[in-house]
Amino acid sequence: MLFGRLLPTLHDAEFCDEKLLLAKSLQASFGAATHIRLMPFSIAEIIQLSKTLKEISLGLVDLAFPETRSNLNEHYRFVLGHSDFDLKKMYQQKQVWANLLKVVVFVLNQIHTRDLRLGFCPETHWTVSRLDLPLDRPTDLPLTRGNRTRGIRPFQPIRDFTREDFENGPPMSTKQIRSITILREIPFVVPFSKRVGILQGLVAADKMRVQGNYQAFLQGPSIILKVRRSHLYEDAYDRLRPENEPDLRLKFRVQFISSLGLDEAGIDGGGVFREFLSELIKTAFDPNRGFFMVTTDNKLYPNPDVADLEPDFERHYYFIGRILGKAIYENLLVELPLAEFFLTKLAGKYADVDIHQLASLDPELYKNLLYLKDYEGDVSELNLDFTVASNSLGHTQVVELKPNGQSIPVTASNRIEYLQLMADYKLNVQIRKHCVAFRRGLSNVLPVEWLYMFSNKELQILISGAEIPIDLVDLRKHCKYGGEYSLDHPSIILFWSVLESFNDLQRRQLLKFVTSCSRPPLLGFKDLDPPFFIQNAGDMERLPTASTCTNLLKLPPFTTEEQMREKLLYAIQSGVGFELS
Repeated sequence: MLFGRLLPTLHDAEFCDEKLLLAKSLQASFGAATHIRLMPFSIAEIIQLSKTLKEISLGLVDLAFPETRSNLNEHYRFVLGHSDFDLKKMYQQKQVWANLLKVVVFVLNQIHTRDLRLGFCPETHWTVSRLDLPLDRPTDLPLTRGNRTRGIRPFQPIRDFTREDFENGPPMSTKQIRSITILREIPFVVPFSKRVGILQGLVAADKMRVQGNYQAFLQGPSIILKVRRSHLYEDAYDRLRPENEPDLRLKFRVQFISSLGLDEAGIDGGGVFREFLSELIKTAFDPNRGFFMVTTDNKLYPNPDVADLEPDFERHYYFIGRILGKAIYENLLVELPLAEFFLTKLAGKYADVDIHQLASLDPELYKNLLYLKDYEGDVSELNLDFTVASNSLGHTQVVELKPNGQSIPVTASNRIEYLQLMADYKLNVQIRKHCVAFRRGLSNVLPVEWLYMFSNKELQILISGAEIPIDLVDLRKHCKYGGEYSLDHPSIILFWSVLESFNDLQRRQLLKFVTSCSRPPLLGFKDLDPPFFIQNAGDMERLPTASTCTNLLKLPPFTTEEQMREKLLYAIQSGVGFELS
């Protein structure tokens, strides 16, 4: 318990030695000064400790929710008080075990969070392969807190079900309850790919309820949307207001209007929608629009001073949260580098983050605060008080970090409070309204509880895909062909040969040209729907074209590698829209 209280108070420079910081290129965030390492255990001991705590936590989850059969073993009976103890002792015993589970989970999460930043554990350290989760039935895992999970407490008997409870579904099995507890409390023990599968299964089931079982893209309820390319954000914001479209989970059918005021050719079978959503997110998060700013490493976060530009800014952040939720809901990857602390706010159970995240917003300020924390001179001589200067549109405003802060000097005795308040202001206070509105918008489309099983770095991968080279072997394996084409057709052999010679950027351009997204699906091209499809375009004088609604590449039967390469590169780098198809 004491170790659990110590961990949150330690900065990364106090947690580990400088060799690890240098290895992870983090030394610049903490400054050149030498920090005293306050961690009582070595990194090797912490790794072993976390491994042990991981096994203990899984064992405690099993004990907390025992099988209800009558032949419980002695361990279950002892823990749950199935003995001759009186009721008072039985209650106390359960409280002790429940508190033990809480403490072990807390310490384990603290170490895991630290490892996300410092990366001191081996790559597969956290996952447990033996876990038996109902992955084939994700809907058996109601991760949102509702009637089915109400009243379920560790080391407590399951309450009696009412008629209302049964209307929300049958009682959950022990396996379900254990699985939900693991995904809520220690999700990192489940491999990332399996958690992605669970999320996609939950979304698929929700789509079935909302959109119905309509296979054809022109069937079923949908949102009809006409937008001007030149006013994409404004038109979408006005048309998709909650009062106009309360449920963005419905299918979209998008019609672009060109700069000439004409409807662009083509029927939206999904591809136009994907381009619309990608471009809408791109313009919404563009720092030039004013809703977001960039950190020193070009990561996006909400603009603290946006109220000076847009008084009704909360409605805009709600809207932007909805469209990002729609992208995740539709499994659409968008290249959107978000700041680590902002991702933590979206993926975490709590909207506020602590000082440990400050380096991802302002590494220089974080370094200065650490310097102040370790300063051995007279702190009062630094002439600091409990205020911070806020600059907006050329105007400077002094903000008090606490009541009467302008009259309270920072001293050796209150500098820790100053550090915490300064970090809280920068990370939380000045953008609280922005983030609350954004999370509400996101939750309007995708229950935010579904994202709690992902870390901030994993959420970035969910949004943007992994920054890994495109696997041509996987793409070729799951590619389909039409017309005269087949895997052994001379033009197809040339096509794959040319792709082998492409660099990664050119391969991404091709993928975006055909699918409207430059990054591969999270779980590989087997999940690309519809599959990557190549069809004979017939006329060799034409350029390759694409129908992104069906992930279809219309490829003329070029006969030389030089011709194939030249025509492909011209097509994928020309930047034209869907009117080509």
